[in-house]
Amino acid sequence: MNYLFTSESVSEGHPDKVADQISDAILDNFLALDPNAHVACETMVTTGQVVVAGEVTAKHYIDLPAIIRRTINDIGYTKAAYKFEAESCGILQALHEQSADINMGVSRKSKMQQGAGDQGMMFGYASSETDNYMPLTLDLAHTLVYTLARIRKEGNMMTYLRPDAKSQVTMEYDSHNRPVRIHTIVLSTQHDEFTSDGRKVTPELIKQDVITILLPRVAKRDIRYTALLEAFLHDDSRTTELLVNPTGNFVIGGPYGDTGLTGRKIIVDTYGGRGAHGGGAFSGKDPSKVDRSAAYAARYIAKNMVAAGVADEVLVQVSYAIGVAKPVSFYVNTYGTAKVRLSDAEIAKRINKLFDLRPAAIIRDLKLTQPIYEETARYGHMGRTCERVNKSFIDSDGKPFTREVELFTWEKLDRVDDIRRAFKLQ
Repeated sequence: MNYLFTSESVSEGHPDKVADQISDAILDNFLALDPNAHVACETMVTTGQVVVAGEVTAKHYIDLPAIIRRTINDIGYTKAAYKFEAESCGILQALHEQSADINMGVSRKSKMQQGAGDQGMMFGYASSETDNYMPLTLDLAHTLVYTLARIRKEGNMMTYLRPDAKSQVTMEYDSHNRPVRIHTIVLSTQHDEFTSDGRKVTPELIKQDVITILLPRVAKRDIRYTALLEAFLHDDSRTTELLVNPTGNFVIGGPYGDTGLTGRKIIVDTYGGRGAHGGGAFSGKDPSKVDRSAAYAARYIAKNMVAAGVADEVLVQVSYAIGVAKPVSFYVNTYGTAKVRLSDAEIAKRINKLFDLRPAAIIRDLKLTQPIYEETARYGHMGRTCERVNKSFIDSDGKPFTREVELFTWEKLDRVDDIRRAFKLQ
């Protein structure tokens, strides 16, 4: 019997994502100056105000207001009409040194024996459903709001767009878990009250632009969505639905419309409701916090397993005790899709031997002391492209400098051959 499954995404201008990006921009600047910095930074944004609090142990100070204003400006909150604007918002800082008790549990004389920064369980997931091994519903939801943001920043079409937006995609699957069609797309976007030529911006106007501008661009940008979106747009059976700004006006938005907090979009950040989530947020945390680093490692393992042909769908769980380097447990679930004649427990045993999941080993293998985190705070931490880029930072004297970094290292498929040999796969 067919069934429906839904995932959502939010744009970089969503208030919770604004908070995530500020926290990770601060983390990046600390790591750019001190790769061994320990940072736990929380952000709240509301009307005309940013509040930053947390714990930091680092060798250098940073220009916090400059980093925060640059981040908000890059997102697009640049007009007084938004009631939250990069140059005029107030900034309250409340950062202090990390707890000595926590630091004692994490730091060790032998670096490889570094303890986990907290207890907890972390999950990684991968599926052969898409070529980036992500759930199709979430991948399409991300692509919709990402493309909408690109259109807004280009400033040539849909010029009434404001930064805050959300998408939701419902897909119909058959009894073999194969996607059949797009059932519903929901898109809500903040907008100006009037167009540049004085017309009232209405849901009907936005919907027409979504149909003629946004969806064709998404279909053209990614060949995976071409057939699905064309079928969705030309469906005459009235069994599909496109809902655009279903509440009507969405002029008031961003941190003016809703208070934003770091760590409130953890399902958007990971797998859109597929697989599982351990509950720990990512943004603002340095890689000694296994909430972040072990979640990346679990994704790395799951993705390489699916790419190696061990199974079509894989969930990996790893758990830790605070101050202890070796994981407490390691678990694999292939949802009955395994292509090898082994139980999931036997698969987990072999995989566990291949990967060193001590926090220091994860940080070393995935190069997690690089300042690579601001990019993760928008459009998902998983399913992204590993690439080298140059990033700009501000030193403790207020001078800009640039570093080359490697983004999304946990998306590499560099352990596929090792896994194939371990399972005797050709």
